[in-house]
Amino acid sequence: LADENEAAAIDPKAPGLDMAPMLDLLCNNEDVLKVFHAGGQDIEIFFNLTGKTPHPLFDTQIAAMALGQGEQVGYSNLVDLWLGIHLDKGARFTDWSRRPLDKRQIDYAIGDVTHLATIFPMMLEKLVKTGRGVWLNDEMERLANPDNYRNDPEQAWKRIKIQSRKADVLGRVVAMGAWREREAQRKNIPRGRIMKDETIADIASHPPRVQADLPKVRGLSPAWKDNEIGARLMEAIEASEPLSRDLMPDRSSNGPGPGKDGALVADLLKLLLKIRSREINVAARLITRSDELERLAAGDREGLELLNGWRFEQFGRDALDLVEGRLAFAVVNGKLKMTRTEEAPPCETVPEPQP
Repeated sequence: LADENEAAAIDPKAPGLDMAPMLDLLCNNEDVLKVFHAGGQDIEIFFNLTGKTPHPLFDTQIAAMALGQGEQVGYSNLVDLWLGIHLDKGARFTDWSRRPLDKRQIDYAIGDVTHLATIFPMMLEKLVKTGRGVWLNDEMERLANPDNYRNDPEQAWKRIKIQSRKADVLGRVVAMGAWREREAQRKNIPRGRIMKDETIADIASHPPRVQADLPKVRGLSPAWKDNEIGARLMEAIEASEPLSRDLMPDRSSNGPGPGKDGALVADLLKLLLKIRSREINVAARLITRSDELERLAAGDREGLELLNGWRFEQFGRDALDLVEGRLAFAVVNGKLKMTRTEEAPPCETVPEPQP
């Protein structure tokens, strides 16, 4: 932890250390702004410890996106960009579970926050000058939203991507998603180390008849044929039930719909996003996501963030004009430009040219 005056390395593994004052500062004190860099994983830890998230907060990685410094700039690159300091990252790969930590490790850890305390006011000043600070308010509130960090096993299936819309296949995804979440929580390890999303999708689509068939699945080792976790997986698969119709995912959330035209329109929107993000020097990811562009291409207008606030002013209005025929691409002097068109007329049949 650090502020502009001092820094401290606090070891949560130290025997007898009372973490309550620190957790109270982070999760209960609304008078202190908490500054992170790429803070999602840190925030999840604090949520799991307290049931709350640090608030108010500011994430310098997100702020860098608004200042045109990349989609996901790393901390060392951020320090280099703003302070011209090259960090020694060698300590990053040392054994952090062993005690006592050596001086190199502690210096590395404290460097994560001392430089951040210097960079934050510099970033804030630039955001104020460019008028882009208000763009980040919703992003910071979204990052602090506790709902992002609740790991309900029964809802875990929603983060697994699968093309099938068969009720029995999706039912197995629901069961396996819950099984994996409980295994990960029990072992206190990332869910991906239990089983990858694509492996769950493969098994859901082609379920093994017996546990001995599990090693035939891509991504599973021979040990799965008779270990306990494999047995629990088979129990989850066998107990699964077809997904009910009211829980079926909306087709609009899976892409631009049937046919090639929707996909082509989405590609044009992505090109427009690339052009506009370069023009205003903002990371495209901060403006919108591919799934929103695909929904817009499919004709959806409800609940799209790109059609509200600063996103609409900077990109959404033009995106809407493009899909509704009021904006077109043109090449002028070898450069790609956007041109305004007249209101698109109703579709007419163009007669074949006569010989």
